[in-house]
Amino acid sequence: MVRSALSAAVLSIDGAPRTGQIEMAEAVANALSDRHHLLVQAGTGTGKSLAYLVPALVHGKRVLVATATLALQRQLVERDLPRVKDALEKELGRSITFAVYKGVGNYLCLQKMNADDGTADSEILVEFSGLEKDSRRLREWAQKPGISGDRDDAPDVDRRVWLANSTSGRECVGADECRFGSECFAVNAKAKAQTADIVVTNHTLLAIEIVDSHPILPERDAVILDEAHEFMDRTTQAVTEELTAGRVSRAANMVRRHMPGKLADSFVKAADGFADAMEEYGLDYRSTPDQERKLSELPNALAAPVRKVKEACEAVIAAINADSEIVDPDTLADRARVKGAVNEIKTTAQKLMKVGNGQVLWYEPTFSTLYLAPLAVSHVLRENLFTQTPVIATSATLTVGKSFDPIAKSLGILSNPQEESEEEDEDWNLDPSNVQMLDVGSPFDFANQGMLYLPKQLPEPGRDGPSKESLVELGELIDAAGGRALALFSSWRGVEMADEHLRRVLAELPISIITQKRGDSVGALVERFANDPTSVLIGTMSLWQGVDVPGPSCTLVAIDRIPFPRPDDPVMSARAAEADAAGGSGFMQVSLPRAALLLAQGAGRLIRSVEDRGVVAILDSRIVNKRYGAILLNSMPPLWRTSEGAVVKESLKRLHQQFTA
Repeated sequence: MVRSALSAAVLSIDGAPRTGQIEMAEAVANALSDRHHLLVQAGTGTGKSLAYLVPALVHGKRVLVATATLALQRQLVERDLPRVKDALEKELGRSITFAVYKGVGNYLCLQKMNADDGTADSEILVEFSGLEKDSRRLREWAQKPGISGDRDDAPDVDRRVWLANSTSGRECVGADECRFGSECFAVNAKAKAQTADIVVTNHTLLAIEIVDSHPILPERDAVILDEAHEFMDRTTQAVTEELTAGRVSRAANMVRRHMPGKLADSFVKAADGFADAMEEYGLDYRSTPDQERKLSELPNALAAPVRKVKEACEAVIAAINADSEIVDPDTLADRARVKGAVNEIKTTAQKLMKVGNGQVLWYEPTFSTLYLAPLAVSHVLRENLFTQTPVIATSATLTVGKSFDPIAKSLGILSNPQEESEEEDEDWNLDPSNVQMLDVGSPFDFANQGMLYLPKQLPEPGRDGPSKESLVELGELIDAAGGRALALFSSWRGVEMADEHLRRVLAELPISIITQKRGDSVGALVERFANDPTSVLIGTMSLWQGVDVPGPSCTLVAIDRIPFPRPDDPVMSARAAEADAAGGSGFMQVSLPRAALLLAQGAGRLIRSVEDRGVVAILDSRIVNKRYGAILLNSMPPLWRTSEGAVVKESLKRLHQQFTA
């Protein structure tokens, strides 16, 4: 049944059968029917979306698909599923349904938008008269019949306007208590998802549900994790607590607006004290540039202000809980929003005051923020995800040195001895025999379609960014390619140095340079790059994954250095230190696997179709001069390798001439 359904789906989009796609689809079908887990690496060009969507629909029970990126989420619900729906309905003899579900904050909140006296958030719209036009456009859109209320479908408005007209899940009063409950966009989206065969969501929402053990998403028979190599990091980010002076002040202003009096005054005083303490600590911190961001406990200068914030939060929550006389729906909604915001801060403050084993606390000077993250999440993923439903985890890059073990351990599928205590029962771990691991390869002929250039003579990269020699080599490669290059850097410092160098050495050539800046929309940058075949796109980590530019616009992918975690990354350094303390190797168990997956993702930006040709250049000599380089190389697409720069540049020149002939 799966083969015939897949064939019908592929035929409906004028595609052709692919061996890897068929192999993957059958493996997914087996995992769903036999109820075991599956890790499947499916290289670029496999068509993995259909390889899991088709067997999920044949399965006939609700399946949740979680993606890391908005781009893939849109691809699934706006392109892949609609294109094959008719063919699969005919093949399966029944109607099929699909829906997307996002967090509450992704939908307009009609209660906030229609509140008679406005809300604390809406004050910003008064302060910034330039936002009035955006606010009006959003209101006009909200009144149109049949709209989704989804931010991705809404007019493009300033982020502050959206925040003033949306709410978080913890601040939401709930459909039963809200006078707009029957019209609520978030509620209606969830209701649609409750009855769909395929529900598409994001990693973050799934991660929050798993960690909190509280149902957010519809019940399901199985979970498919696409872009699974990112799921552990997304889970860590989703459950990382953060506290800023701005966040506390916002909550204090909400309290003062809706509950004026002594309680509000005390809260505002505590918020101001915390803001002053954070500012002073930040000034002291910046005066010692080598100071480590990671903290063993709250510094003395911040401990008392955080405690006062917590106590002020507790007093407000107690007062709200004791007030049972309010019956007006809008007032109830406002109080629920205040309580939600204050309770989040109280919870964060409590955790910051009592940092336990298995947690990492740090101060981020750029945004003057305190963070608290779990050291590992595999334990909770194992308990709350992998013991509940079959999980199919897939990506183009899941293996490190041909092995699935690093990703399986990080996700919690396989036991990681470093995270087990002596008291734990052996039954806690999933049986590894309940997991199938499969690499279906790629239909692309990497060895004939591309080169991997590994210059041995370049100096090793240092802390100050790319070496002069590396930048010279990059300029010569781009000159030979006639532009058509994606230059990937592991730091903003590298991006800035490359921009300065390339604008100087390529000034006389018809090559446009597109340089990513902080806050830039990745989608807009990539579109400019794709539409200008002789351009160069220079960027940092957000461009290492998900960029899909087949054809003549990208014949060179240059990578400045092996993307090891930064030494001052608090979470990664703590995980590495834990591995070292347990008698293992933090470098081999934490840093190297992460770098291998990122490097493979970066290299994967080159060959995106069977017609693509080009070069991946890694301008970091350690990959050929260090013993660990073999593991990195074995994690990458099997491109033809060379260290001969003249051969590479001549090949790039010939490619450029073919495109300009």
